[in-house]
Amino acid sequence: MLKETIKVACSNCNLRELCMPLGLNSEELNRVDELVATRRSIKRGTALFHNGEKFTSLYAIRTGFFKTSINTEDGRDQVTGFQMAGEIIGLDGIVNEQHTCDATALEDAEVCVIPFDRIEEISREVNALQHHVHKIMSREIVREHGVMLLLGSMRAEERLAAFLLNLVQRLQARGFSKSELILRMTREEIGSYLGMKLETVSRTFSKFVHDGVIEVKQRHIHIQDADALKRIVSQPVCH
Repeated sequence: MLKETIKVACSNCNLRELCMPLGLNSEELNRVDELVATRRSIKRGTALFHNGEKFTSLYAIRTGFFKTSINTEDGRDQVTGFQMAGEIIGLDGIVNEQHTCDATALEDAEVCVIPFDRIEEISREVNALQHHVHKIMSREIVREHGVMLLLGSMRAEERLAAFLLNLVQRLQARGFSKSELILRMTREEIGSYLGMKLETVSRTFSKFVHDGVIEVKQRHIHIQDADALKRIVSQPVCH
């Protein structure tokens, strides 16, 4: 059940710099504040939206972690991405005005609901907003290309190393540690996203621990040697 709560002002939000344009004057900020219709709380395991659902809004994640996934023809749940606080979710619905995946909360979360027609309306007055939305969409395209490269040409170790480095980099941008993270997703979900079997994910984690690259305590990861992870990702492919 989605619970609607009080309206929040973007201008006072500590995540503003992550999901809103920088350098707006006070008048423009007031206009952007009008974007957010409501704030919603989503319980862990609950869907924010479903594949095939009519697209009306984008969602700025205030707290919590999400996964996006699609159901494959053989009934599997294929994870297509993980999203965290300060990121925008729901861009998949813009093209055909309906969502093309499910978005599920991996922990209790809160989102700001931003009606898309309002974004288009205010973008006509605040050019920086339109530019920012294009930047977010472009970032999403670049991310998808990165995932395709990951799945197309990388070995298991490279995939997992790239995944951990990407997570830490995104968390660091939000003021978190550059060497500590808690995995909100299961190893099965990581495997689904990276195109790896569960046993391969577990074996690769174990190898990283054995080599002194990371420490693992259940879902808590301590990166002991970030340079080693970077070397794993950048090592040349043997043909």
